[in-house]
Amino acid sequence: MAYEEMKGAYSALFTPYTKDNRIDVEMIGRLVEHQLAGGLRGFFVGGTTGESMLLTVAERKQLLEAVIAVNRGRGKIIAHVGCVRTEDSVSLARHAADAGADWVSSVPPVYFAQTFEGTVYHYRQIAEATALPFMVYAFNTNVEPERDAQLFKIRNLKGMKFTNSYYYSIQQLQRWLDEPALFLSGKDELLVAALAMVGFQGGIGTFYNLLPRHFAEICRLVNDVNDAAAARPLQAEVNAVIALMLKHNSLAYAKAMMRFIGLDCGPCRGPIAPLTEEQYARLAGELRAQGILREGRK
Repeated sequence: MAYEEMKGAYSALFTPYTKDNRIDVEMIGRLVEHQLAGGLRGFFVGGTTGESMLLTVAERKQLLEAVIAVNRGRGKIIAHVGCVRTEDSVSLARHAADAGADWVSSVPPVYFAQTFEGTVYHYRQIAEATALPFMVYAFNTNVEPERDAQLFKIRNLKGMKFTNSYYYSIQQLQRWLDEPALFLSGKDELLVAALAMVGFQGGIGTFYNLLPRHFAEICRLVNDVNDAAAARPLQAEVNAVIALMLKHNSLAYAKAMMRFIGLDCGPCRGPIAPLTEEQYARLAGELRAQGILREGRK
């Protein structure tokens, strides 16, 4: 597989909620249209940004079905199926295949069996449950190239979303692989560096929801035009917005920025604390002063 069809920028899609804390299907449609119009290649559904571990299994299935329905085959759909229970992950993977997803992905074991042996078991059960290609979601975890090359011997395991900054390890991992694999960078603030240094075919991240055109253009400039210098100003603008969230160290602030641009996805679920109206007003003032995100209608 050359993975040419998977190259590009993907949003780690937010999960929007209605005022009574149900999944907001109407807003999902607006998010998908906004991001496809911005040039994104597709969507990573039910990941960390999507608050997957705070949703029920039934809600995760509902979320994926809603995204696939409004996407109508235009973007590629990567369904994150990671759960505490491997059995739940397998169920979500089979549902993703039946619903029409293009890939499935999972974090390593959560809470229990956080060992390499546990990871191999967890990934094998998920990857071999369907015919879909499977993507490792390496979330803030270190990659050991020689060891982790063994993961790619699992049937259907064909790629990795790498949310870390030690790109040297990915470069070395690629040397250990028998066949090419799909690598997508998960560090929004370092996309230019990831694409320029290592064989990443694109990226996935939270702020792709807010600045889809920036990320799509970064991928085009670095991967297709080989012009990282032209991509640097776009990365600088992205990073200025990211800095506002990092200052507060809460996903709730990134989700509140969606409200600012006119795509209100509601607050995060607990235990992520919601913003007060006073906190939102201060954030909105900072965003107006910054002038990078365009304020939407209320």
